[in-house]
Amino acid sequence: MAINTDKDDWGGVGSNDSGERAWLLQSPSMESEQHLESERSSGSVSSLGAVFIVVNAALGAGLLNFPAAFNMAGGVVAGVLLQMFMLIFIITGLVILGYCCQVSNESNYQEVVRATCGKVMGVLCEVAIVVYTFGTCIAFFIVIGDQLDCLIAVVFHDGSGSGLWYTNRKFTIVVTAILVILPLSIPKEIGFQKYASALSVMGTWYVTIVVIVKYIWPDKEIMPGIVPSSSTWTAVFNAMPTICFGFQCHVSCVPVFNSMSKKALKPWGLVVTLSMIICLFVYTGTGVCGFLTFGSSVSQDVLMSYPPNDIAVAIARAFIIVCVVTSYPILHFCGRAVIEGLWLRWRGEQVEVCVRREQRRRIMQTILWFGITLVLALFTPDIGRVISLIGGLAACFIFVFPGFCLIQVKLLETDSRSASWHGLVIFGIIMVTLGAFIFGLTTTNSIIQDVIS
Repeated sequence: MAINTDKDDWGGVGSNDSGERAWLLQSPSMESEQHLESERSSGSVSSLGAVFIVVNAALGAGLLNFPAAFNMAGGVVAGVLLQMFMLIFIITGLVILGYCCQVSNESNYQEVVRATCGKVMGVLCEVAIVVYTFGTCIAFFIVIGDQLDCLIAVVFHDGSGSGLWYTNRKFTIVVTAILVILPLSIPKEIGFQKYASALSVMGTWYVTIVVIVKYIWPDKEIMPGIVPSSSTWTAVFNAMPTICFGFQCHVSCVPVFNSMSKKALKPWGLVVTLSMIICLFVYTGTGVCGFLTFGSSVSQDVLMSYPPNDIAVAIARAFIIVCVVTSYPILHFCGRAVIEGLWLRWRGEQVEVCVRREQRRRIMQTILWFGITLVLALFTPDIGRVISLIGGLAACFIFVFPGFCLIQVKLLETDSRSASWHGLVIFGIIMVTLGAFIFGLTTTNSIIQDVIS
């Protein structure tokens, strides 16, 4: 059985437009993306290569928030247990997406959702992708400001530059954004960033190593924090947005499955399980060691808790800046592509007309996106505020949309409905319910906290 919808049910634009083919990569590696694109037609991405791509898609700047998430969850035990519990559904959701990709014969996340659940759900998915990438771009600007503050403090180690206008946080963010990020965001293609992507990948791993080493062999300047005792069981919900944000690679994993040499559920299940276990060790190592080092005083960005004159940490900050600077254009590209697809389908324009007007639309969309995310980042105090909002939305990509897809695929089956059929439908309902609960709870808590503060 194969599910597919009419390609032209929104007008004259087919599924090959930029919006339909956009990929969302939370912390993408352009080198991996180019390799994936080149191998897509022949389907020759090995299982080991798929593991590498999935791990790179999952690891990102959200890593910096994990020690604070462990603090909010009430301690190491609560944080680790919550990750283990969530990992069951995270891996299952990835397997479900592979299964629905086979059934629907589609090539990316939003197309799978649209083919299995209909146009309305497909549009909701695309809007969610746009909002998610938009919020992540805001978080990236905040990370840039945090790290540049500390790097400037290293340069002016005597504190002489603290009062200068050109060392002001808002000024450094704006200058970096205009001179570096905006020029990287305007081009139609983003493959030229493949050379910087290797540094981006190295940066996330280097941060984890630094945090672990600093916990095992702490510097004299680091004052050990007070590790609080476990709080109420409901406190674990505070860590859910960070965990969802950190492990959300589901949107980018559909084309990975579609490009595997063995496009079957068993090897795919092994790929995603190994990938998520690797991510679990990275996130847990950072979260546990960062939390135990600073206790309840840990910052929302763990690197901000270390002394600014620490050379190893300064290198980690430089890596993170490179990671963020190269990731922002990619996230913007994905969000912009989805917006383009929605616009073209809504307008029903012909492809030839769309191509002639594409450059003007792209520049306008880029400047508008860039300006709004920059302004919001300048007045957002820390990365935790943003992650608490978009982390709940990440739960929709992990739980809600895969759950709906599974339910719809099983309901369209004409075979006899066995016990396994009923079990899968019930599991899909559980995923949708759990995802809706996480999204509603975390989003509400985030809004309440913003209003109170």
